[in-house]
Amino acid sequence: MAELIAINPKLHATLRIQPDKAELHGRGIQLLPVVPAEFASVATQSPIVLTKNGQTGQFVSVAMLGFAPGENLWFADERWQGAYLPLQLQRQPFFLGQSGDNGQGDYVLCLDPDSPAIMQQHSATTNTEQLFQADGSDSAYLQHIKGVLAELLQGEQQQQQLVQALLAANLIQPLSLEITFANQQSTRLNGLYTIDQQKLAALDPATLVQLHQAGWLAPIYTMIASAAQLYPLIARKNQQLSLAV
Repeated sequence: MAELIAINPKLHATLRIQPDKAELHGRGIQLLPVVPAEFASVATQSPIVLTKNGQTGQFVSVAMLGFAPGENLWFADERWQGAYLPLQLQRQPFFLGQSGDNGQGDYVLCLDPDSPAIMQQHSATTNTEQLFQADGSDSAYLQHIKGVLAELLQGEQQQQQLVQALLAANLIQPLSLEITFANQQSTRLNGLYTIDQQKLAALDPATLVQLHQAGWLAPIYTMIASAAQLYPLIARKNQQLSLAV
């Protein structure tokens, strides 16, 4: 990805975005970060697990989209195939940066200039969205994007709080999966974590009340229920393998 550039109404007055092309940012992502507010939607399609950030070592919640690095089984024919598009893909190609030399200033809306979703001019045959109105004010599309980014920012904070609650209650356990596909090809998935259901069931009432009052029981049980989506994901992989024969 190229260096991000800050959005400017004067410099980007004619810039247009193809929302459908924003989905292209997800085509090579196996584990996509998701936030608690979207767990219920994500869980209708994908298993939600935990993994560790390679740089910080901290746990992060992710949707499992494939069984190998770079594999996204929800992406085919240049389109996202799921009914729900996760927030991390909805906000593409926009990011939040921070002003100031130390990165501690106000948030600044930035753009990935290399995104395939960017068009420099309007096309009558392509569905595009403008960023600004004629008077320089934000378009409805840009207002929506800002709302998605704000939801992600808040969601990432909530995700960290959820992880801290899980660690405090000792509810995180390693998840090791060994899967054999229809062609007898097998794979083992390591480096993933999930909820320890036995420890959850054994929690004392006071801890359960604390988790409930903090709003964490719903996402915890949603993560557990989402494990059922592993089987449809395997079916997608088997279908892909059969088409490759």
